[in-house]
Amino acid sequence: MLLKGKSALVTGGGSGIGRAIALAYAREGANVLVADINAEGGQGTVESIRSAGGNGVFLFLDVTRAEDHQNAIALAEKTFGGLHVACNNAGISIGPSGVYQPLVDVDLADWLRILEVNLTGVFHGMRAQIPALLKAGGGAVVNVASIMSQVARSGLSPYVASKHGVVGLTRATAIEYASQGIRVNAVGPGYIDTPILERRDAATREVLKGLHPIGRLGRPEEVAEAVLWLSSPRASFVTGAYYPVDGGFLAQ
Repeated sequence: MLLKGKSALVTGGGSGIGRAIALAYAREGANVLVADINAEGGQGTVESIRSAGGNGVFLFLDVTRAEDHQNAIALAEKTFGGLHVACNNAGISIGPSGVYQPLVDVDLADWLRILEVNLTGVFHGMRAQIPALLKAGGGAVVNVASIMSQVARSGLSPYVASKHGVVGLTRATAIEYASQGIRVNAVGPGYIDTPILERRDAATREVLKGLHPIGRLGRPEEVAEAVLWLSSPRASFVTGAYYPVDGGFLAQ
């Protein structure tokens, strides 16, 4: 029980990687606050936690709204007595236009929305979470970045920029709070078999599988295990790090 007696917050906890992280935290003894804009998905995650004997609550949270993050902290402190772990997982890969474009064709609304969710959302999250972690005597933050935090692909400039920014923000924050008992790290998933990818056609899925030397897509649970370790005392000397969970993608 790596997190027994601790409380944890997961943004984007209603499906995919976020749900797997919330379930892993609960399995290891944490009280889990599942936050998402998808109320049905978030409640479903909480039901799964409770059916497995864990303790979880749901909160509607839009990561682009600073006040929503403050509400999450207030709920964690009221319900669980404090906050010890936070995982900023919520993110998007595409903007309102629904298309990927080369830089000069990128719609400004797409650029602003992707940066607002993926990067500013993490900023708002840590800005609310770190005072609560300090109050609790220290803790851990894990930000979900991407393989696109280290490399790039055509048509993804807003996403690539946002995820590179998440790693930079993670490292800067880790340095600022390392001496105060707070560790801040990031994980970089490759292409993971989530509901988003399930909507792709079979041919596209095969192409994505082939991008990984391991020969398959990742599973949400595999990312969750890395996040769990970084969130736990077993990673007590790890901060400011970026851990890829990518089936060898970045080794090529």
